[in-house]
Amino acid sequence: MSMAPRKDTRSPAKPVATGPHIADSHDLIRVHGARVNNLKDVSIEIPKRRLTVFTGVSGSGKSSLVFGTVAAESQRLINETYSAFVQGFMPTLGRPEVDVLEGLTTAIIVDQQRLGADPRSTVGTVTDANAMLRILFSRLGKPHIGSPKAYSFNVPSISGAGAVTLVQGGRTVKERRSFSVVGGMCPRCEGRGTVSDIDLTQLYDASKSISEGAFTIPGWKSDSWWTVRTYAESGFLDPDKPIVKFTKKEMQDFLYREPTKVKVEGVNLTYEGLIPKIQKSFLSKDREAMQPHIRAFVDRAVTFTACPECDGTRLSEAARSSRIGGVNIAETCAMQISDLAEWVRGLAEPSVAPLLTALGKTLDAFVEIGLGYLSLDRPAGTLSGGEAQRVKMIRHLGSSLTDTTYVFDEPTIGLHPHDISRMNDLLLRLRDKGNTVLVVEHKPETIVIADHVVDLGPGAGTEGGTVCFEGTVEGLRAGGTLTGRHLDDRAALKPSVRERSGVLEVRGAGTHNLKDVDVDIPLGVLTVITGVAGSGKSSLIHGSVAGRDGVVAIDQAVIKGSRRSNPATYTGLLDPIRKAFAKANGVKPALFSANSEGACPGCNGAGVIYTDLAMMAGTATTCEECEGKRFEASVLDHHFGGRDISEVLAMSVTEAAEFFGAGEARTPAAHVILGRLADVGLGYLCLGQPLTTLSGGERQRLKLATHLAEKGGVYVLDEPTTGLHLADVEQLLGLLDRIVDSGKSVIVIEHHQAVMAHADWIIDLGPGAGHDGGRIVFEGTPAELVAARSTLTAEHLAAYTGA
Repeated sequence: MSMAPRKDTRSPAKPVATGPHIADSHDLIRVHGARVNNLKDVSIEIPKRRLTVFTGVSGSGKSSLVFGTVAAESQRLINETYSAFVQGFMPTLGRPEVDVLEGLTTAIIVDQQRLGADPRSTVGTVTDANAMLRILFSRLGKPHIGSPKAYSFNVPSISGAGAVTLVQGGRTVKERRSFSVVGGMCPRCEGRGTVSDIDLTQLYDASKSISEGAFTIPGWKSDSWWTVRTYAESGFLDPDKPIVKFTKKEMQDFLYREPTKVKVEGVNLTYEGLIPKIQKSFLSKDREAMQPHIRAFVDRAVTFTACPECDGTRLSEAARSSRIGGVNIAETCAMQISDLAEWVRGLAEPSVAPLLTALGKTLDAFVEIGLGYLSLDRPAGTLSGGEAQRVKMIRHLGSSLTDTTYVFDEPTIGLHPHDISRMNDLLLRLRDKGNTVLVVEHKPETIVIADHVVDLGPGAGTEGGTVCFEGTVEGLRAGGTLTGRHLDDRAALKPSVRERSGVLEVRGAGTHNLKDVDVDIPLGVLTVITGVAGSGKSSLIHGSVAGRDGVVAIDQAVIKGSRRSNPATYTGLLDPIRKAFAKANGVKPALFSANSEGACPGCNGAGVIYTDLAMMAGTATTCEECEGKRFEASVLDHHFGGRDISEVLAMSVTEAAEFFGAGEARTPAAHVILGRLADVGLGYLCLGQPLTTLSGGERQRLKLATHLAEKGGVYVLDEPTTGLHLADVEQLLGLLDRIVDSGKSVIVIEHHQAVMAHADWIIDLGPGAGHDGGRIVFEGTPAELVAARSTLTAEHLAAYTGA
């Protein structure tokens, strides 16, 4: 039998493509027409899987491009992948003002925002190291006291019992049930580690009655429903009797009464004793997060001491009794992390091997990133901005994610030159795993490792917002931009130094890791305190110098402000301006405040109308009634020097200094404040610009200008070069010189070599960090330090100056 040939039904083979796959063509992040904040229609292409550094003077638009445009749009697109229900619980993000954004990948932002300042938030709780330690002790600790909750200072021990009604087989049955939760919280301090004692004389004047204004607590006004009126009209106290004459029962009710419902003029309110009310309203908040006048009140009225029951460990006696190899969980958390990593490696227990591996990796990451000197019980609110940023990096170091965009905001802040190379290695490692790394940076040591550089400028504020250069580091050097010209700048050692006029004695300093330090800090000169991160610089100055009479300390705390706050309100400049307008027009000063009587009724002085669109991003449209000027029309009819108040707030600092410096608008009080703003390099800043739109470097200098108004003989500055461009550092050094030449003393904690080289006297701490530091390793002039080459600081300063 013959068989017919089988027909071949297979499709003909397609020719094999020899070119690159189409998926490999998406190797750029394209930004076209970006107009966020001061950006002027910026269009750039950022290479993926490369390290790109964004440079430019402070306020040139770097953060607006990187964080406000690229990272913000990436986060918004990710949020939109969730359901509308889930989006309702997430922050609403509006689309950045940009025409085209293509090629975005998932963005992970590692910024300088301080970590949670809750009193119970520690380095261990924010990195999950504490969680792993609690599991470890719940498995291996002897005696066994319970689950991981039994070792947590955030979980109180509670128990309860009662009758429960059940329906079983058609019959109603009552059963007695009980429950208990074993937590590790110390019952005395409630997991805070400290207890407070309140000085009653700081709360009220006992010689006065409540109706006479006895309370001396900030914000407690006589007409306030929630405070003074509740006490005056509760019925428990006689408001017209001096407090010193209260009976024993009245004093008990006044100070300690449990929360009780009362009716004041028909309104239901809760009356509570003064002590618990103060504890809830003031002491439950982190001191560092308070407004300055509230913090000053708390410092006067409250003394904090280590809890006598738990010795400051925050943990209950049961949690402290459970041990592994003679060590309890409180002692492990108090160890320096580099020592704790060694202790964990010494535990050979197969039953918890995966846990020990994960915990060991986390602790080793701390050491690798230069934070091995910390301890897990260190309160998160006490970390500097640079330390907080590096703590956030911990969870990303061992990540298996690739093709992700990592966005860093000045990762070298707070790092000694010795530690910057370590940070550079970490950035390169993230890139080499196939990630896109975007870095906003001023330090030349990090700029030079970039694969691609984007330089914004040429100036700051309205004079910036354009791309001045895009390309390689070599191209930047030859490009002639401000950054390119200053990239290889190296400050020379001063040929002569000032003579001291006296000394500030420090004896037996033992704060944190300091080892009984004795040092004489010279007065009448520029003194720079140096040393690797964690060597004890801040402990020495903030622990033993700041707080003395005549000492003005300017720390790293970020200034806070809403959209209604601006340089004029923050610096107190608006007060003399309002008074000048009021005097010239015969009206009240309050009319010239957009937050008070002069506010536009349409937008309540905001200048824009906000529309809430639930889980969609809200919209802000310019108020049609005031056209964004924030004041009602009648206020703008009043003029001073030919200008209305909105026109004055639209001026730059330089324009305003000229306006208030001479002629009919001459206002000496305003001119002095404007002079200080110009001194710190903020002459371009608009007086009415919302604080929320200022860069980190601009906020630092705004705070410096404000503190310069304080009366004092000694100024302490903590890393004032934070956020400053190489060109801005020169201006800062000029300002420090002017302060010293006026007869003041300046003490600067700093890592920047240009500041070290400019010093009259250097005090170097070390030799290492944590328990390897805490000692004075050098005292003398910069030239003597370089000649000795006896410390890490000396080696790096010598290399920097070419000495």
